[in-house]
Amino acid sequence: MAEIDVQLLHDAAKRCQVPGAALAVLHGEAVFEAATGVVNMQSGVETTTDSVFEIGSITKLWTTTLLMQLVDEGRVELDAPVRRYLPEFALADLAAAEAITVRMLLTHTSGIDGDFFQSTGRGDDAVERYVLACSALPQLHPPGAGWSYCNAGFVLAGRIVEKLRGCTWDEALRRHLLAPLGTEGMGTLPEQALRFRAAVGHFLHPKTGVVAPAPPWPDPRASGPAGATPFAFARDLCRFARMHLDGGVAADGTRVLAEASVRAMQAMQVPLPHARRMVDAWGLGWMLFDWSGQRVIGHDGGTAGQYAFLRAVPERRVAVALLTNGGDAPGLYREVFAHVLGTLCGIALPPPLEANPHVAVDLGRFVGHYERLAASLDIALEDGRLVARQHWTRPPFHVPDPPPLPLELVDERTLLVRMPPTGAPIPVSCLEPDAAGRFRYVLAGARLHRRVE
Repeated sequence: MAEIDVQLLHDAAKRCQVPGAALAVLHGEAVFEAATGVVNMQSGVETTTDSVFEIGSITKLWTTTLLMQLVDEGRVELDAPVRRYLPEFALADLAAAEAITVRMLLTHTSGIDGDFFQSTGRGDDAVERYVLACSALPQLHPPGAGWSYCNAGFVLAGRIVEKLRGCTWDEALRRHLLAPLGTEGMGTLPEQALRFRAAVGHFLHPKTGVVAPAPPWPDPRASGPAGATPFAFARDLCRFARMHLDGGVAADGTRVLAEASVRAMQAMQVPLPHARRMVDAWGLGWMLFDWSGQRVIGHDGGTAGQYAFLRAVPERRVAVALLTNGGDAPGLYREVFAHVLGTLCGIALPPPLEANPHVAVDLGRFVGHYERLAASLDIALEDGRLVARQHWTRPPFHVPDPPPLPLELVDERTLLVRMPPTGAPIPVSCLEPDAAGRFRYVLAGARLHRRVE
């Protein structure tokens, strides 16, 4: 693919302090691949197109596809309650557990406070035991009444796959997706990655800006269906995307998913205007975007110092996968995807959200203490400016609390925080004002935080 400038990948990775990255691009029938940097700054091992990286939450697309195969077979109904398939499923709010449907799991609308990364061991019963441990999880909102990114929902979806397939989620993934698609490097357990040139995550220190290796790969096998464990070559993600672009048919002609299910996954389920450029809407598993008037689908993923990005343009039969092992990965993503999608599809990525210093609003409306299971967020008014303080209570892996961060106004309900050390702008949407005008929820990092008095 002569149109793609490989040097841009090398140069942008250096600018963004990304130790290593692998890129794969599907354009028509051709697949282009490139790599840069090292998989591990300590060992200095070079990144190649045969390097595997953790793909994080891009896994949710694979879990959704496994579940939609069961829909094709008439064994699952999307609007049936989860308890039809998992009668053992319980939450702190039993009425909510009874009301949550399969569709709600796949669209992040269940209301479960779901950044729950309980370790339940390495055994084949890890996912089953995780579901039982969900019995104490609280609700952020009533089922179907809101949207908040929910990892636990996809572990529940993975357990439905296990029960109906009669095997572990890992084995179902191998039999029903990896084998039919002919993936070469994808696996689900760290010991499987030893066969390959495996990337190690790296963290960009929020104060010093120094890039250093992250702790060893975490191994919460129970959260595999949500993205905690799988790894892959970049081209494996393009194989998966190609199947979805071709109406559910793999490259060798094998039907993997019914065309109706492919369309259903890409159809808008939840509009998200308040997400403010992070994503326009959510389908079944897929993130949905409208970029330059063209329909784009995709998903992102993040683990301990590894970050993955997948985008596809269905009408152009183009898919782009970028796997990285740390640094300012979002900055690299913007540079690389702007170049590739601009060159192949004429697409311009939406510009970053900007603050508006002319917004006039009572800043006291935003002040408060907001909580979710994994973190709390305090917004205070100091010297006439809003300041945010985040505290991790149950993070998926050890990360330090960020320093106090100033908040800028975008409009009457949206704030902007610039994350150190890169200054990347992150929107903070404030939702559901009460009678006094104070907001009941803050949406930050795609998660709802509920005001607590």
